Amino acid sequence: MKRNIIEKILDAHVIRKDEAAGDVGILTIDFMLLHEVTSSQAFSLLKERGIPLFDRTRLAATLDHSIPTAKNRLTIVDDAARLQVAALRKNCKEFGVTLFDFDSGYQGIVHVIGPELGLTQPGMTIVCGDSHTSTHGAFGALAFGIGTSEVGHVMATGALLQATPKTMKVAFEGTFQPGVTPKDAILKLIAQIGISGANGHIIEYCGSAVRSMSMEERMTICNMSIECGARAGLIAPDEVTFAFLKGRPYAPSDSRWDEALSFWRGLVSDEGASYDQEITIDVTELTPMVTWGINPEQAMSVHGTVPVVDSLPATHRTVARQALSYTGLAEGAEIRGLKVEWAFIGSCTNGRIEDLRAAAEVLRGRRVHPDVTLYVVPGSEQVMTQAEREGLRAIFEEAGAQFRMPGCSMCLGMNDDKVPAGKRCISTSNRNFIGRQGAGSITHLASPITVAASAVAGCIVPWEDF
Repeated sequence: MKRNIIEKILDAHVIRKDEAAGDVGILTIDFMLLHEVTSSQAFSLLKERGIPLFDRTRLAATLDHSIPTAKNRLTIVDDAARLQVAALRKNCKEFGVTLFDFDSGYQGIVHVIGPELGLTQPGMTIVCGDSHTSTHGAFGALAFGIGTSEVGHVMATGALLQATPKTMKVAFEGTFQPGVTPKDAILKLIAQIGISGANGHIIEYCGSAVRSMSMEERMTICNMSIECGARAGLIAPDEVTFAFLKGRPYAPSDSRWDEALSFWRGLVSDEGASYDQEITIDVTELTPMVTWGINPEQAMSVHGTVPVVDSLPATHRTVARQALSYTGLAEGAEIRGLKVEWAFIGSCTNGRIEDLRAAAEVLRGRRVHPDVTLYVVPGSEQVMTQAEREGLRAIFEEAGAQFRMPGCSMCLGMNDDKVPAGKRCISTSNRNFIGRQGAGSITHLASPITVAASAVAGCIVPWEDF
């Protein structure tokens, strides 16, 4: 029987299946990433019940969500964050789990450090107590977010109960125009199918545009799979994948590399394999995208106008009115030229070195608008070091941006980096929910190029305006 890559990975990891219980199976988990926010209760559960770790070598931890990104980050003022960090350090030491702490050279956002260390590999099942774990799918891995109780289950058993998902094929075809990026492509998909368009599915991304992407661009695509309701998203591994992984600290080495490569090359969908849904998007005519509302589905071309509520499907109108009320936008208004006071370049979506390079090219020789505060936050200590080595940090600081220490930062209002109430931020992150970047804050999602250009202009503009 012809199978797609999703089915191949699932079949290789299902220990037992109970179709009578709703097609639920026990899925073995190859690796789990931990951070300070969703791991403490899981460790406590093991201690209370006297359960040992199933396999500590299949775990790795870092600090990212609630930590400060200021230069003096070693002093954590927030009580909750300080306790979370202390608990993770204590638990990792007690259970013998590898922790990539501050100044280890490898600390950073879980979905940035996994790939750059080579922990993320094709064909693996990977979980984390974070909804954007699908990022790792860019390597041909089946990766998804889980809850805190499930984190405990994986720690104790190395497995999870999972219902068999549906599958979706999304083909991005064509060639990106200057100033248009994979971030714009994934926002286009979400706008087209909606935040529930892929509910219950795992997406395989393919097509000529995907094949031409770098690994970092593929990670951006897979990262936002959850925003259209998908359980996960992945891309079949190819020579681009293998070149990225070769020589990474935790990637197979020496004779094991050839063995791994032989296995990885078989992780492709069979010709004629079927899917529950198939969608094709031509990126050739795509223009820079930006969100106008309070979820990623409410996105449009930067050249477009805010929709008229009555022109939307009836099921979308209530949320659209709520979005317009919250964001202060008017039906039919142009998004281009909308004033912003804050800008953020970072997160697990766009906090990698290629993202910083793209933003730096826009900012080179220019100044951030005097009314705008721009944060540039590298996704890891490795990205930070590389940005410094390439002179990117100097470009950002000369332009008037704040170049900060690695972490999730302004992606979510869980740490010191928050957008003030009533202020508008254009952001490279992945969610524009109400209050996502701070109570009362207003978020517009866009690519690093669009965010950098808008930070200079003081309003939302496409790169081509420069």
